[in-house]
This record gives sequence, C-alpha cells and structure tokens, in this order.
Amino acid sequence: MAPTTLIGAKATTAPYGRNPAEHGYPLHMCELLSQLEAPSYIARVTLTDVPNVIKAKAAIKKAFEAQLAGKGFSFVEIVSNCPTNWGMAPLASIDHIKNVILREFPLGEFRAR
Repeated sequence: MAPTTLIGAKATTAPYGRNPAEHGYPLHMCELLSQLEAPSYIARVTLTDVPNVIKAKAAIKKAFEAQLAGKGFSFVEIVSNCPTNWGMAPLASIDHIKNVILREFPLGEFRAR
C-alpha cells in the first residue's frame, strides 16, 4: 500500500482495503509540502491523456529549471494508473483516475516561485 492509497482501496499489505483506523488516511504530499517555506515549485499532474502528458512534461521542466536556478526544492507528484494491482483493464484504470482519484487528489500547481 502506498502512502497515497485511497480509503477502501485494496493492496497486498491491506487485503481488506485501506482502513483509516488501522492504516491512517492517504497523504496529500503537495498540500503537506505547501505548508513549508523551502519548496519553490510544487505540482500534481497525471498521464491520463495527451494534454495531461504535455502538462506533466511542462511541470517537470519547471521543477528542473527551479532547481537549476537555485530557487530551492521542487516536487512533482505524478498520478498514474496501475491496472494490474487495481485489477482493472487499462482503460478502466484511466477512468478510475479521472472519476475517483482526482476527486481526492486534484491536479495543479501548488507553488511556483
């Protein structure tokens, strides 16, 4: 189970689904890091379709540019599918991202200095 696994989602280490009482709640890394002074660039992107892949490439480029310019720590969180472990067909896993996961983990730039 990843730190970002949603409530109820099953994993090898949580075969009955993530239970917040036992496993805690999913971590929202972009939101957590946004509370710190140090990061200069924070973004969450996905790879569900071509327009989002283009946005992801741009976010990664911005992150590297910020680091190279000495502006400080950069973080890009990439929401991607895992159809095998989710037990879904690939296209169904992309729909799952769009309809379920992105409600919990919205996309966007959280900081761009």
